[in-house]
Amino acid sequence: METFYNILLVIAALIGISFSAIIFFTGKGDAMSGGGGGVRTNFKGKASFDDQMYKIVLTLGGSFMALMLILDVMATRIFQN
Repeated sequence: METFYNILLVIAALIGISFSAIIFFTGKGDAMSGGGGGVRTNFKGKASFDDQMYKIVLTLGGSFMALMLILDVMATRIFQN
């Protein structure tokens, strides 16, 4: 059980690092602009680079949050004295 916990911990760390790197390198500095979210497409229906990054960031953030919840539950069961 501890081995599975450690594997999930490494995966969560890799997801967190890649999530941070994507935010850092693709950030535009418009955090306070108040622009709407959501996926936009051009007139041909093909998603732009920003739309793809939005989906990737959303997926990485959700998976990171889910992994942290799973790791928290596992840690309370494994390391309980």
